Amino acid sequence: MSIEIKRSVKPVEYNDAIRLLEKRLEKIINNQGKELIWFLEHKLIYTAGTSFNKSEVLDKSIKVIKTNRGGKITCHAPGQLVCYLVIDLNKRNKDIRKFIISLENSIINSLNEFKILSKSDRKNIGIWITQNNESKKIGAIGIKVKKWVAYHGFSLNINNDLNYFKKIIPCGLDNRKVARLKDLSNVKYSDFIKVLQENLIKNLSVLNYS
Repeated sequence: MSIEIKRSVKPVEYNDAIRLLEKRLEKIINNQGKELIWFLEHKLIYTAGTSFNKSEVLDKSIKVIKTNRGGKITCHAPGQLVCYLVIDLNKRNKDIRKFIISLENSIINSLNEFKILSKSDRKNIGIWITQNNESKKIGAIGIKVKKWVAYHGFSLNINNDLNYFKKIIPCGLDNRKVARLKDLSNVKYSDFIKVLQENLIKNLSVLNYS
């Protein structure tokens, strides 16, 4: 399987990242490019998916960028790991559900390797942990599919400032809180990416979909 792995050291402008994703998307659709797994961070930005509702913005002074991914509103900021993917589901039985599960399992398995228990939720998509007897969201997933090529991806809170989330209702869930890896473990950012990359490659293997 030929998947390009890309890591950006400096924060990437959101619109620049989306343009790169869409270019790769078209190349893959036309059988002219490799699939992509891209790890990066963004500067502070609020993005809204296709099921976003304006009532989810609590601080009306913030700027919200609308995007074509699935999901509602979320926040990206330095210290948060963003993983963008462009993956050809034509090679994977055109199975969107299994693709989402593969992403969820990759995150869950990676957190588990650092002794952090987490789970997915079919009703509230994303990755959840229990902290101080509360269920909190540590990872958000938002995907778009065009001609059976999936793109966009997921974000995982590592050591970002969670106060930014107070300006919105994250993912439209007003009774749930967010969590970050820093408060659960002293794992290094780079070490976590290495483990996550290995799990993504394994779980996205075409052989796992046959």
